Amino acid sequence: MDASFGAALRERRRAAGLSQRDLAERTGLDFSYISKVENGRVPPPAADTIVSMCNVLGVPAEEMLALTGKIPSEVQQTISTSKVAQEFLRHVQQMGLTDDEWGRITKSLKSLRKTKSK
Repeated sequence: MDASFGAALRERRRAAGLSQRDLAERTGLDFSYISKVENGRVPPPAADTIVSMCNVLGVPAEEMLALTGKIPSEVQQTISTSKVAQEFLRHVQQMGLTDDEWGRITKSLKSLRKTKSK
């Protein structure tokens, strides 16, 4: 089981000042399940559940998803249905981009979207 995800979840839950029961109530999960995840007794939940937890905790979902190797369902759908997206991701993977380069790409994409919508 993935103890690193569970430990990260526990750390972020505590930082948010929430008990396992609080997180369970706000996400519609059973508190015993959250305990099992945090203690690494069960595998990390599905991507959509992780996103829900992150929304409650106020942490970036991408950070927690990266610990599990999972991606949100809408991203998965885009990748599975778009050959161009698949090709783009292959190129990006081969390039080994730095954080600065990722930031510039993100800025360029946002600018492109603004230009296109005008």
